[in-house]
Amino acid sequence: MSVWKKMTQKASAQQYLQEDVKFNKTLRAKDLMALGIGAVIGAGIFILPGTVAATKSGPSVIISFLLAALVCATAAMCYAEFASTLPVAGSAYSYGNIVFGQFIGWVIGWALILEYMLAVATVSVGFSAYFSSFLQGFGLHLPQAISGPFNPGQHTYINLVGVIVIWLIAFMLSKGMSTSVKVNDAMVIVKILIIIVFIVVGLFYVKPKNWTPFAPFGASGVFNGAATVFFAYLGFDAVSSSAPEVKNPQRNLPIGIIGTLVVATILYMIVSIVLTGMVPYKQLNVADPVALALQLSHLDFVSGIISIGAMAGMLTMMVTMIYSSSRLVYAIGRDGLLPKSLGSLNAKHLPNHSLLVVTIIISLMGGLIDLDKLAELVNIGTLIAFAFVSLGIIPLRKRTDLVNDGFKVPGYPVLPIISLLLCLALMTRLQAITWIASVVWFGLGVIIYLTYGIHHSNLKMEE
Repeated sequence: MSVWKKMTQKASAQQYLQEDVKFNKTLRAKDLMALGIGAVIGAGIFILPGTVAATKSGPSVIISFLLAALVCATAAMCYAEFASTLPVAGSAYSYGNIVFGQFIGWVIGWALILEYMLAVATVSVGFSAYFSSFLQGFGLHLPQAISGPFNPGQHTYINLVGVIVIWLIAFMLSKGMSTSVKVNDAMVIVKILIIIVFIVVGLFYVKPKNWTPFAPFGASGVFNGAATVFFAYLGFDAVSSSAPEVKNPQRNLPIGIIGTLVVATILYMIVSIVLTGMVPYKQLNVADPVALALQLSHLDFVSGIISIGAMAGMLTMMVTMIYSSSRLVYAIGRDGLLPKSLGSLNAKHLPNHSLLVVTIIISLMGGLIDLDKLAELVNIGTLIAFAFVSLGIIPLRKRTDLVNDGFKVPGYPVLPIISLLLCLALMTRLQAITWIASVVWFGLGVIIYLTYGIHHSNLKMEE
């Protein structure tokens, strides 16, 4: 068989469905929403509404969040249909293998590896910073040597808190999803309660005059704000990676994916309304706008509670992304495109080999590397996956061998095409350095595929 034919042959959906029967099915719709909300609502909810209002949209940042959610909703519905039709591990990677062929599947998987791992490493650094500030409130200070990436010139050698939190989460996940889900659900509840505390307390300090002018930067400001806050919603796609561990996936996966977006949008918009009502938008271009609003209202005690909420938000995001990346690497290893040991399950039906490898890589990145200039790569990895999933709905609908009794994208084929075009439009807004770095990353991926993956693939192909 020629190399090109191998690259373009489509994987057997039945092979995937049979392989993934081995997982324990323990997740319900509420667990999926907790995973999704845990990924989408992080520390950003306490930052983006303020900074985007100050620099892009003014009080109309509320509309920016709604527009961004509508854009994400188009991709979310495409994910929901795929997850309902193909409840298999690997999320968009596996969908790509089945509807486009092995090479496109690999490209999507390689993009998702970038998204998940880099996102966790970046957030672990943020968690470390918040934790250090939290300790300073009690007069405690971490030594400089263990408070930053490896940079002897600045006297920092490792971000130890970031490394420790990654390994603690991985240890919890290695014990199975029953325990992990309970802990994650509890943290999500804490986080939402803290957001509600801010909303309820902040409402008493809202001054309606602060909402005037509502759109000081005009319509272009609203749309520029939407492009910026779009990335606040990323993470809902990770829900689909849990498919083989979900009870009644045709019903529960769409609820988990779309429900995550609905709850996240409501929370983002209400926080934006309260924040811009408490403080004139021009004053909110700071690293911690919510804390500033509370301090200006002489509510320092609530500001401390918000710090706990921010840390809870980052923890739940890391739980979802480490979980998702381990399932993704398992799926690629299961197919032979990475070493097959990564695609094995232990006696408890858990992919702990892939979890270990993922944890080592993420902790090295988060603990030793300065990620500031690489963080935007998360966006391009996500948008590539969104684009292929949106386009993939068209060949998926044409498959007569795949039965979907669950969710289907409304307005087919117009809505999937709109979703694809929106993803491509957002890609054009990314910086040149992001495109250069992504070319290097995908070049490395192509080399690995052509030198290893294509020769070790054990995928059964469609007849």
